[in-house]
Amino acid sequence: MSQLTVKNLDHLGVIAGIVDELGIVDYLNEELGEDKKTKISAGLVVKAMILNGLGFINSPLYLFSRFFEDKPVEHLLGEGIKASDLNDDRLGRVLDLIFMAGISRLFVGICLKVVEIFQIKMGSSHLDSTSLSLEGEYKSSVKTISSPN
Repeated sequence: MSQLTVKNLDHLGVIAGIVDELGIVDYLNEELGEDKKTKISAGLVVKAMILNGLGFINSPLYLFSRFFEDKPVEHLLGEGIKASDLNDDRLGRVLDLIFMAGISRLFVGICLKVVEIFQIKMGSSHLDSTSLSLEGEYKSSVKTISSPN
């Protein structure tokens, strides 16, 4: 008699499918230029981070692999990959690679892939920045009154 193992997929299958459709894993692997000898590529680690982030879990990095213990990891990330492969050391190394490659550059690259894949028309663009600066001399709309001194 064979034993049945049940894994919790929830909504993560849909998210994994979208990540795959967008080609995020291959894009990041190419951009980060990581050694191909690693068991789990940088792109797959980021995919796991996306799944974790959208899994409604708030836990420290060293507990990351626990999130995947009851998930069908091979189905979500690939054959031969186990939850224990997603340890804090591996995640930290990938985060370092992302930082060195430039987070904003990678994000813009992924956005451009989304625009291309979903054929989003770009009639205009918008820049939303959290910091604004203003330089130069400008006439004040408030009139100042000089003191008689």
